[in-house]
Amino acid sequence: FPGMLYNPKLIPEQSLTVVMNQNVTISCCSAYASPPVRYTLFKHNQQVSSLNRSDSTPALFTLTISSASDVGPYKCKAEYNTFPDGKYSNSLNFTLIEPISKPVLSSPTSHTTKGQNVTLSCFSENGSLPITYLFFKGKQSISPQKTMHKKDAAVIFLFVNSSADSGTYKCKASNSFPNGTKYSNSFNFTLAVEERSHSQPLIISLGLMLLLLIIGFALAIPFLIIPSYKASE
Repeated sequence: FPGMLYNPKLIPEQSLTVVMNQNVTISCCSAYASPPVRYTLFKHNQQVSSLNRSDSTPALFTLTISSASDVGPYKCKAEYNTFPDGKYSNSLNFTLIEPISKPVLSSPTSHTTKGQNVTLSCFSENGSLPITYLFFKGKQSISPQKTMHKKDAAVIFLFVNSSADSGTYKCKASNSFPNGTKYSNSFNFTLAVEERSHSQPLIISLGLMLLLLIIGFALAIPFLIIPSYKASE
């Protein structure tokens, strides 16, 4: 008669964190079982594969994680051929890391003036969380890293103090996917105060000329009125 059958252990041969289309191997073994033993792997209670072991070595199952539906949960069943009532293992799940998509850098407005506060937001539509964002102006980072644990955009606030603050901005996004850093589009603000700066001297000059004309006319009134008054006498 075969020996007592204990619940098998399902163990990954590598990290449970995987990337798309990665091959993984998991082993299943029931301690102290008397060979031969039949091991069957299940995913969502559906049979995936079955192996017979004629010795005490573990059964090795190789899988390809090609989509989110392949991450599990997996379980293994150990049984003797003559005793179909087997024992089930622990449950096992993989974590699939998806690469991030190119982030989009945007702002509620692309036009600003000196002394105005503006916002910049950076967002990647796809990718496994958490996602870390970093903002740049030119090649210089302008904020600490922002790590988002939800599908929300990272936002920073800028104070526009001069024309040097008007561009060019970018952001980058990264997660735990190997070599998966992505950079956004470029974004520039249009500084409205610079568009009006050339017309301001002209407006000031016209205003001064008008003021001088008014003063000159006011000073000339007595000289115009007195001769007319004497002529009427």
